[in-house]
Amino acid sequence: MDIRSGDRLNGKRVLITAGPTWVAIDKVRVISNIATGKTGILLAEKLSALGAKVTLLLGPVEVCCLNRKIKLISFKFFEELNCLFERELKNRKYDIIVHSAAVADYAPAKIFRNKVRSGIKNFQIKLAPTVKIIDLLRKISPRSFIVGFKFEPDAKKQMLLKEAADLMRRANLDLVVANSNIYGKYSAYFVGSNINSGPYLSKEGMVDKLVKIL
Repeated sequence: MDIRSGDRLNGKRVLITAGPTWVAIDKVRVISNIATGKTGILLAEKLSALGAKVTLLLGPVEVCCLNRKIKLISFKFFEELNCLFERELKNRKYDIIVHSAAVADYAPAKIFRNKVRSGIKNFQIKLAPTVKIIDLLRKISPRSFIVGFKFEPDAKKQMLLKEAADLMRRANLDLVVANSNIYGKYSAYFVGSNINSGPYLSKEGMVDKLVKIL
């Protein structure tokens, strides 16, 4: 453990989001994604070990043996995450925000009140874009160091870096972690105004580097 890094993080308030988000179709069905929350959980553990006061907003994934010093707030649905973010950032000052959750980009324009019966031919669901939570963070918490994530599973390096730079400018972020899973192999880069590095070929290696940057 780097003692100097620990000193710098000791007592710092860190808000991390991780895992998937659900959007409802009806009373029992949802649209989701395959995010595991691993990155956010790893980061929460490492930052907590260095003395940071970590709050982890975690989507519907299984987790065990989480450090008891980490404040865990579970959520399932997109609306829950949106409300939790707003509540946390308005009620507390966070030095660092890491938004690694895989947020739903679309949600059904209409949620059916009851369970839709099975066997309907050509059943269609009309989707509408969700609010871009990451675009709101700088407005709510202007002094925080904000890290966003850009996942493009099949993007090659140049396209991945371009997408990350666009996100950084649009949302006024301090740093973007751009990652892909092209050909089934994990690869991540850091894109910031004064930071450009990578590739990191494992989530563990990427998290170790991110902790050093923070």
